[in-house]
Amino acid sequence: MTKILDFLTLEVGSTITKANGFIREDHSLMHVAQGFAPTSVAEGNVGIGLLAAVEDLEQSSGCSTETAEVFANSSAAGGLRVTVHGLTYNMTARAAREASLGAGAIIKMITAGELSEFDLEEIEEITPNMIVLAGGVDYGARDVVVTNAIKLASLELGVPVVYAGNAALKRAIENVFKNSGTELMIAPNVFPDVDVLNVDPLRKRMQELFSKHIIHAPGMERLKSLTDRQIIPTPGAVLRAAEIFAEVGGDCVVIDVGGATTDVHSVTDGSSEFADKLTDPEPRAKRTVEGDLGVFVNATNIIELSEEESRKERQASIKAMPASEDEKEMTHWLCLKAVETGIRRHAGVITDLFTPSGKKQIVKGKDLTAVKWVIGTGGALTRVEGGREILSSICTGAGKYLLPDKRAKVLLDSDYLFSALGTICLDYPDLVRNTFKKWIESHDRLPEN
Repeated sequence: MTKILDFLTLEVGSTITKANGFIREDHSLMHVAQGFAPTSVAEGNVGIGLLAAVEDLEQSSGCSTETAEVFANSSAAGGLRVTVHGLTYNMTARAAREASLGAGAIIKMITAGELSEFDLEEIEEITPNMIVLAGGVDYGARDVVVTNAIKLASLELGVPVVYAGNAALKRAIENVFKNSGTELMIAPNVFPDVDVLNVDPLRKRMQELFSKHIIHAPGMERLKSLTDRQIIPTPGAVLRAAEIFAEVGGDCVVIDVGGATTDVHSVTDGSSEFADKLTDPEPRAKRTVEGDLGVFVNATNIIELSEEESRKERQASIKAMPASEDEKEMTHWLCLKAVETGIRRHAGVITDLFTPSGKKQIVKGKDLTAVKWVIGTGGALTRVEGGREILSSICTGAGKYLLPDKRAKVLLDSDYLFSALGTICLDYPDLVRNTFKKWIESHDRLPEN
């Protein structure tokens, strides 16, 4: 008997397009079907890969997608390329960066202070999908922010600008862009006061703009014809899923090791032990992208970073789809190194600060010691044998780096569903919460290793 899907999620990745099918069951979602196809960016029409992935799902599962509600996310064609421009790096530029990464953006450029002629040339060369302009606490600095707006408007790039700076400049910024032909969206200030981060509103505005403009990519009109909902950046969907998971199961870290990058998403406020040692505010939900850590495209870079000479002699074993034991062992090692390096770059660091009154410890970055769950998603961690052991190996607690401790539980997202569930939860958060509850209950019934 043919199963009728209630929900269909489509993920247009940079190399693979994925389709996932779900049915409702006991107020949660049951994953019953999956299909894959190469993303058809090279053919100039991602719609080809979309249809092929859905066809693969239907043929392999026997399910019907005819009446399913469709949700979509995408990282194809370079994803959401963004440039970020603030007043000072440690304040507004950094806050805008955190919001952009949380939205699923690939940040191609960050500037602080007045934009130079060379900065403007670089922005033109980058051809971003979106520009984020910030600067000044509310009712604070003005001149540099307005000057930057005038310079950005003069570029006439035809891409949207999101302003998330000094609230007192809202009308001035609107006047600058009014006749420029540039679409402007206003978001609340990302840094409204000293040591106050407000990244979520900007993150949401950016995802709204991404959904509106992504349909202009070749073939994306086909995706838009399949759903009337927002098409959001894939990494933003994963972070949203992590936030929902944390509501149900407690603070978490989600690590996605890919062929080209390693993404780390964390949802935690940290522990009280280190709260008073933080030098800068950190968002509860944080994402970092390590563009030099990947198990295929950037595998040679991991080898260089490791300084293990024996690995340099085995580069022929680096494969996108490892088959032999030697190839699998090499991918496992690359995955381990990507996880170790990626989590340390994401985590906070304890350092000594020497003051007139003596030495004291400070923390720079994200405190992960309160994390209860370490979750692996994506191809490398879930498809290569030993993914659970790799994740367990980083649970060492507070040392130089503020990592999850050994009591943290490890979970593998074997079917790579975090991005799918993160997309569905925009409309059905309770269904996704209940699905995660079942995952956690199922995990807790497993025997301890």
